[in-house]
Amino acid sequence: MKIYILDHFVPSGVEFAEKHADVVRWDDPRVKNWHEDADGLMVRTTRLTAEDFAKAKKLKVVSKQGVGVNLIDLAAAKAHGVMICNTPGVNSEAVAEMGLALAVTRRVAECDRRIRSGEVVKRVNLLGIELWEKTVGVIGMGNIGTRIARKYHAAFNTKLLAYDPYAPTGSWPDIPHERVASLDELLPRVDLLTIHVPLLPETRDLIGRHELALMKETAVLVNVARGEVVDEEALYDALKSGRLFGAGLDVFKTEPTTTDNPLVSLPNVVSTPHAGGGTRENQERSSLATAQQLINVLNGGQPMNRIA
Repeated sequence: MKIYILDHFVPSGVEFAEKHADVVRWDDPRVKNWHEDADGLMVRTTRLTAEDFAKAKKLKVVSKQGVGVNLIDLAAAKAHGVMICNTPGVNSEAVAEMGLALAVTRRVAECDRRIRSGEVVKRVNLLGIELWEKTVGVIGMGNIGTRIARKYHAAFNTKLLAYDPYAPTGSWPDIPHERVASLDELLPRVDLLTIHVPLLPETRDLIGRHELALMKETAVLVNVARGEVVDEEALYDALKSGRLFGAGLDVFKTEPTTTDNPLVSLPNVVSTPHAGGGTRENQERSSLATAQQLINVLNGGQPMNRIA
């Protein structure tokens, strides 16, 4: 079997793949010729287009580290008989441990920036918000959303409002929560909104001007899902005008994000570079899971999770 690894992977997955197949890594000049003889691909952030699938006559399966497959032309993959797999759930704990909410509510990053700039900070001018017994709204109660919900309730005795129109009735019996039927019901009540949905046609701009206008001025928005789920221009206007207390953003419409994005210029925004899964432990787990799935499928087994 010939496997090409198109993006940087930590050693666990690379070493596993090399024990079972002929592997060409991302840093090997031969990688640019993967279309010629690849049986399988391991990818993280490489875009795979219809042209790629048309050229890759031997390609059987693509194993994607992580959940998001928005950079892969799934229709083209299906048309050319290429299986697309991802690794949902592997990074759930890492993403659930992201400290964005606390960084925003306690103004950690803002205080740090002011001190580093040489400013003498008056604490009374930088009062934060406590999460104890506040109301947390969770959009998307999947692998990550449910972990987040458990953590907030256990650590801060929060009231949980859950919005997930795709989950069956009676889901999450172990999590004390109130299930709501619409965003209009959820948003006016939350002190913290945390978003955990995939990017789909129905979730693009899920949070726009109408939705932001429903939220409290003291509310905080955290997005660790996909940048396109939130209307960035509307969010900027809400934060700039004081319509929201702050936002923690791990994802943006254009990545990697830079100071060209006006959101990162706001003092009440804490931004990270799509680093929700960025722990050493998770990268080892995810890399290995990606390779194991690829080898298993190429050997005739079933994928952990098939997308197309």
